[in-house]
Amino acid sequence: MKLIKRDSPKLSLLEKSFKDTFSEFLKNFFDDDFFSTELVRSDFEPRVDVYEKNNNIVVKADIPGIDEKDLSVELEGNVLTISGKKEEEKEVKEKNYHRIERSYGSFCRSITLPDGIEADKISAEYKKGVLTVNIPKSKTAEAKKIEVKVS
Repeated sequence: MKLIKRDSPKLSLLEKSFKDTFSEFLKNFFDDDFFSTELVRSDFEPRVDVYEKNNNIVVKADIPGIDEKDLSVELEGNVLTISGKKEEEKEVKEKNYHRIERSYGSFCRSITLPDGIEADKISAEYKKGVLTVNIPKSKTAEAKKIEVKVS
């Protein structure tokens, strides 16, 4: 009988990638800082949609958990600035643990608007965590179709 030496099994590149990804997942899952006592500071930048509708420029910003007194909307020149701050404390008391978590932060978003807006007619509404700013465009800012002549 002839003996044949075999090498230890080698993982393919795909198997190695899966193994590394799964190991990273498990590490992140079990290294959760659930009982951490550190204070959390979260400066954030809210998501903002800007679009044109009915001769208005509309700016919508998702700003949940902000009190309206801590929210500011300003226009300087043609730059619209939305800013605010958030302070929140969350306390959890359970049978075998007690946790208090505080988060706070501030934000500031500036959006450059096109020329030809009516600054004195801008309106803003804050409802259910969404700020909506309506910026009317002036009549002179409307698009003008130019005829192309063939020579």
